[in-house]
Order: sequence, then C-alpha cells, then structure tokens
Amino acid sequence: MQAIRHNLSQVHAWVRTHGASLTVVTKALCGHEGVLEQLRALGVESIGDSRLNNLKVISKVAPDAEKWYLRPPHPSAIVDVLKLSDVSLNTELRVIKELNVAAEKLGLKHRVIIMVELGDLREGILPGALVKLYGEIFALPYIEPLGIGANLGCLAGCVPSIDQLMQLVLYRELLQLKFDKRLQLISAGSSSVLPLLMDGQVPSAINHFRVGESILLGTNLLTGGTLTGLRNDCAVLEAEVIEIKEKSLTPAVETTDIMPFSPVGEEEQYAPGERGYRALVMVGQLDTDVGGLTPLNPDFKIAGASSDISVVNLGENPADLKVGDSISFRMSYSAFVRLMAGKYADKKVLGILPEDQDVNPEEIQMCKVPPVTGVCKA
Repeated sequence: MQAIRHNLSQVHAWVRTHGASLTVVTKALCGHEGVLEQLRALGVESIGDSRLNNLKVISKVAPDAEKWYLRPPHPSAIVDVLKLSDVSLNTELRVIKELNVAAEKLGLKHRVIIMVELGDLREGILPGALVKLYGEIFALPYIEPLGIGANLGCLAGCVPSIDQLMQLVLYRELLQLKFDKRLQLISAGSSSVLPLLMDGQVPSAINHFRVGESILLGTNLLTGGTLTGLRNDCAVLEAEVIEIKEKSLTPAVETTDIMPFSPVGEEEQYAPGERGYRALVMVGQLDTDVGGLTPLNPDFKIAGASSDISVVNLGENPADLKVGDSISFRMSYSAFVRLMAGKYADKKVLGILPEDQDVNPEEIQMCKVPPVTGVCKA
C-alpha cells in the first residue's frame, strides 16, 4: 500500500495544483475490501466504479465517500444505480428520465454528468445534440446536472489533445449562456490526460479528474512505461515454480499455428538444438492476461502459456531458483484487472496502515510539489 499511497498523494497534488477535484477509479480492484478500506483510510473522499457489485462493497467500507457510477446506467438497474451512487455518467435521455421518476419515488436527487463523444467512439452523445438534451434535463426536478465530460483513450486509443479539451470548455460555455444555469464540472481528466497536466497544457476549466490506472500501477498511458514521479511496484504477481529443467529451446517436431491461446512473450530466435533452463509457473491464461506480464528479473523471458501454466526462459543460469520458489512479475492493466477479477489467485495487501496510526485527513491536500518533476513522499 505504500506505493499506492505515494501515487495517490502525487496525483492528488498535481490535480489540486490545477485547481481541480479527483475521483479515484477503483474498477481494477474488483471490489477488494482490503485495498478499498486502505484508500478510505488515506483520505479518499470520492470513488468511482463501473460495477454495481463493487459499489455495494464501497458503500460498506466507505459509506460516507462520494460514489460515482462510471457506466451509462442500464434501465434494468435504475433503482440500484440511485441507491448505490451519488453521480452517474449518462448519454441517453430515456434513461435520465427513468432516473428522475425513480428518484422521486425514493425521495432523493441524483446528479449526472453528460458524456460527449470526442473521437474515441466509446460512450458519449454527439456535440450537436447537447443543447436539446440539456433543455430537457433542466426540466427534470429530481435530476441535478453537474456538467459535461468525456472519455479519451479508453477504447480506440485516441491520444487526448488540447483541442478536444477546449471543445468541452466551449460546449459548457454555450450551455451556460443558453440556459443561464451554472454547470459545475468538466469531467475530462483521466490517467491518459495526466501527461498533458504535468506539461501544463490542460485548460484550467477542466476541473474534475477520474484517475485509476496511474494511481494503482503508475502507468504512463501515452508513452508506456511509468509516469515521472510515480511508482510501478504497487502490484506484483508472484507465481510459484513447479518445474525447472534444462531443455531444448526449439520444438523437436512439426508445429502448427493452431493453438488454444494466442502466442505471448517476445519471439526469440534460437539455433536448432540450443538449450537453456525453463521454469513452469502456476499462472496461466485462465488467471490473467499472460501477455501483460513482465518478469522483474530482466534476464527472464516468458516463452508461452496455456490455460493453467506459463513457461519462462531463464537462460543459461536459473538464478538459483528451485521448485517451490516464486518468480515475480510486473503487470499491465489488463493483466492486473483479470487477476483481481479471477477466483484462482490469492490476493494479499502488504504495507497496511496500522489501525492505531493517526491519519492526518489533510495529508494528501498538504502534499505540495511542482507539477512536472516533483516527487511527493507520503
């Protein structure tokens, strides 16, 4: 948890320096109570998730936190969305009207962000429909429009741009002038936007960030690798070794391209008859996205994987590994979320904040660092 704590403090410092607010996205945790409890203990006051089951867990461990539902609500779960979240991201007028009807019956108001399509081709209404949609939403007494938002780089891999962010700023100005009503938020900050934020290129009107991957894994979504100032050791997979043998590194029989799983790892060329040590570890494609695993030992390479086992080339030296030892791997987002969602791997939270340790509720807020190269020590 110390690495996550560091990343949380650093990202929060960047966001606060920009004058914006932060919702921590916990989708990848898949409702893991231990980590969620620690995030709340560290002062996280706004949490976003896209699964109602996860929001139930969040409501249990952090009942006083603001909760965001990060998928457009589905009509069959309107009541659950209202009961489990304070804010939802929306694109369909029919659904918003159903939220309004159900909210009246429950005696509450529900806040909404209208998502705008800016090129990533995921959720979002076309900009030309914004005025008409908001004209109808402002007439709904149990719906409180918070503002507009966008998802950038979540589906098609579109690189966020200043032009896209400025479009949202102009759309909000248009809506406020048209209806003479204030829209509080432009929710367009995400892990993929953080590099622009660090470079000082995000318009000041973008005042809400929804960040998950960069906090949980330290990822730089634009260039790959780790974002400057963040840690990439927040989550490590340890896979137990069940076999070590010196073997040929090339098959001795005819092979085919028809395999149950796509090849993983780097394609390496070996001379016929070349030999080396290979380890079999207890993790496979049923557990995670093996292609998203990287051995911490740079001399080790993943050779392939089946449903339940992965094969790691150890080179000429098995590094004193023996059966029963573990090989450690860093995980991509896809590998991490699939592992957290799976039932086969044990999950342990290390570096837990002691129960008797006083937590300064202003700890994150008081973490002040330059927005580009500073490292916050939480």
